[in-house]
Amino acid sequence: MKTEQSYKGKVVLAIGAHPDDIDFAASGTIAKMIKEGATAYHLLLTNGNKGSEDPKISKEKLAEIRRKEQITAAKILGFEKVFFLDHEDCNLVDDINLKEEIVYHIRKLKPDIVFCWDPTLIYSLRHNYIMHSDHRAAGQATLDAVYPLSRDRLTFQNLENYGVKPHKVKAVYMINIDEGDNFFDISETIDLKIKALKAHKSQVSARHIEMIKGWAKETGRKVNFKYAEAFKKIELLQ
Repeated sequence: MKTEQSYKGKVVLAIGAHPDDIDFAASGTIAKMIKEGATAYHLLLTNGNKGSEDPKISKEKLAEIRRKEQITAAKILGFEKVFFLDHEDCNLVDDINLKEEIVYHIRKLKPDIVFCWDPTLIYSLRHNYIMHSDHRAAGQATLDAVYPLSRDRLTFQNLENYGVKPHKVKAVYMINIDEGDNFFDISETIDLKIKALKAHKSQVSARHIEMIKGWAKETGRKVNFKYAEAFKKIELLQ
């Protein structure tokens, strides 16, 4: 399904497990929405402090580097702000505490649209990878936070002390490169996506860039777009 509609005035919240997650998987689409008038925010759940093979770098230094890289990438794409929860990389747990943190930001920012990982994708034989456990935890916690936790007034009622009230998200776009069936034409924003990815200098190589462009081309061919991103969409009843 090709997805074409107006995003003017919409609020978008992208929830990723690690710095660069959203930039790899959804930044072309979000940049497109921003260009069309949406306001976008990024909620980052871990500090990414394990993602390096450099024997000389510490976890603390890596977290600092990746935080700066994510802020730079977000500015390139047009995000309004990045929020950092700073959980330990590779230790993310889908528990009630994480869900409350996500609910707080959903109630505070009041997004119409949420982007997150699809927690049902454990591995991909077609693309030869195993889904990171942090991605699965982030996806499940986000779905639970969207429904029913953000909606129900008596859930996390203490958050009213911070001036936030229950909120109903209208749609969730789940990142699943194998099964996405809602396609976005990112031909006009692929350059922004690549530029944002290049901001993650500690993580992204020329090989990664070619891989991502190849995936975007492969996805686009399914619906006659030059470059595309695809997601599994949940349209929520209000």
